[in-house]
Amino acid sequence: MSMYRKIGVVGDKDSVLAFKAIGIDVFPVTDIEEARKTVDTMAANKYGVIFITEQVAKDLEETIERYNREILPAIILIPSNQGSLNIGMKRISDNVEKAVGVNIL
Repeated sequence: MSMYRKIGVVGDKDSVLAFKAIGIDVFPVTDIEEARKTVDTMAANKYGVIFITEQVAKDLEETIERYNREILPAIILIPSNQGSLNIGMKRISDNVEKAVGVNIL
Protein backbone atom coordinates (compact mmCIF):
# COMPACT_ATOMS: atom_id res chain seq x y z
CA MET A 1 0.00 0.00 0.00
CA SER A 2 1.44 3.35 -1.00
CA MET A 3 1.71 6.14 1.52
CA TYR A 4 -0.23 9.37 1.30
CA ARG A 5 2.17 11.78 2.98
CA LYS A 6 1.67 14.93 0.98
CA ILE A 7 -0.40 17.90 2.12
CA GLY A 8 -1.44 20.70 -0.19
CA VAL A 9 -3.61 23.79 -0.25
CA VAL A 10 -5.63 25.20 -3.15
CA GLY A 11 -6.97 28.73 -3.33
CA ASP A 12 -6.24 32.27 -4.37
CA LYS A 13 -2.59 33.30 -4.21
CA ASP A 14 -2.96 35.69 -1.27
CA SER A 15 -4.69 33.04 0.85
CA VAL A 16 -2.36 30.10 0.21
CA LEU A 17 1.18 31.49 0.07
CA ALA A 18 1.58 31.59 3.85
CA PHE A 19 1.18 27.80 3.97
CA LYS A 20 4.45 27.45 2.08
CA ALA A 21 6.32 28.70 5.17
CA ILE A 22 5.19 25.64 7.15
CA GLY A 23 6.09 23.15 4.42
CA ILE A 24 2.70 22.63 2.79
CA ASP A 25 2.59 22.50 -1.01
CA VAL A 26 0.67 25.50 -2.33
CA PHE A 27 -1.39 25.63 -5.51
CA PRO A 28 -2.63 29.14 -6.26
CA VAL A 29 -5.49 29.10 -8.77
CA THR A 30 -7.26 31.88 -10.64
CA ASP A 31 -10.42 30.16 -11.87
CA ILE A 32 -12.66 27.24 -11.03
CA GLU A 33 -11.62 25.00 -13.94
CA GLU A 34 -7.97 25.39 -12.92
CA ALA A 35 -8.95 24.56 -9.32
CA ARG A 36 -10.84 21.42 -10.42
CA LYS A 37 -7.88 20.19 -12.48
CA THR A 38 -5.48 20.96 -9.64
CA VAL A 39 -7.51 18.97 -7.08
CA ASP A 40 -7.80 16.02 -9.49
CA THR A 41 -4.05 16.11 -10.15
CA MET A 42 -3.27 16.29 -6.44
CA ALA A 43 -5.51 13.28 -5.75
CA ALA A 44 -3.82 11.33 -8.55
CA ASN A 45 -0.43 12.26 -7.08
CA LYS A 46 -1.35 10.75 -3.70
CA TYR A 47 -1.97 13.86 -1.61
CA GLY A 48 -3.47 12.63 1.66
CA VAL A 49 -4.86 16.01 2.76
CA ILE A 50 -6.05 18.78 0.47
CA PHE A 51 -7.05 22.09 2.01
CA ILE A 52 -9.29 24.22 -0.20
CA THR A 53 -10.34 27.78 0.56
CA GLU A 54 -14.08 28.16 1.03
CA GLN A 55 -14.29 30.75 -1.76
CA VAL A 56 -12.93 28.18 -4.24
CA ALA A 57 -14.78 25.23 -2.69
CA LYS A 58 -18.23 26.82 -3.08
CA ASP A 59 -17.89 26.30 -6.85
CA LEU A 60 -16.30 22.82 -6.62
CA GLU A 61 -19.12 20.99 -4.85
CA GLU A 62 -19.27 18.11 -7.35
CA THR A 63 -15.51 17.52 -7.25
CA ILE A 64 -15.40 17.69 -3.46
CA GLU A 65 -18.33 15.28 -3.10
CA ARG A 66 -16.63 12.80 -5.43
CA TYR A 67 -13.59 12.69 -3.14
CA ASN A 68 -15.70 12.65 0.03
CA ARG A 69 -16.93 9.21 -1.02
CA GLU A 70 -13.32 7.98 -0.89
CA ILE A 71 -11.11 7.45 2.14
CA LEU A 72 -8.31 9.58 0.71
CA PRO A 73 -7.67 12.35 0.02
CA ALA A 74 -9.27 14.18 2.92
CA ILE A 75 -10.70 17.46 1.65
CA ILE A 76 -10.74 20.17 4.31
CA LEU A 77 -12.28 23.57 3.72
CA ILE A 78 -10.57 26.59 5.21
CA PRO A 79 -11.38 30.30 5.25
CA SER A 80 -9.50 32.51 2.83
CA ASN A 81 -7.86 35.81 3.66
CA GLN A 82 -11.26 37.38 2.83
CA GLY A 83 -12.90 35.62 5.77
CA SER A 84 -15.12 32.61 6.28
CA LEU A 85 -18.28 31.62 4.44
CA ASN A 86 -18.99 29.07 7.23
CA ILE A 87 -19.08 26.26 4.67
CA GLY A 88 -16.28 24.35 6.42
CA MET A 89 -17.91 24.56 9.84
CA LYS A 90 -21.26 23.48 8.37
CA ARG A 91 -19.59 20.38 6.87
CA ILE A 92 -17.99 19.51 10.20
CA SER A 93 -21.31 19.97 11.98
CA ASP A 94 -23.12 17.76 9.42
CA ASN A 95 -20.50 15.02 9.73
CA VAL A 96 -20.66 15.05 13.54
CA GLU A 97 -24.44 14.84 13.41
CA LYS A 98 -24.24 11.94 10.95
CA ALA A 99 -21.73 10.11 13.15
CA VAL A 100 -23.41 10.53 16.55
CA GLY A 101 -27.04 11.07 15.54
CA VAL A 102 -27.33 14.57 16.97
CA ASN A 103 -25.54 17.85 16.46
CA ILE A 104 -23.37 18.27 19.56
CA LEU A 105 -21.58 21.33 18.24
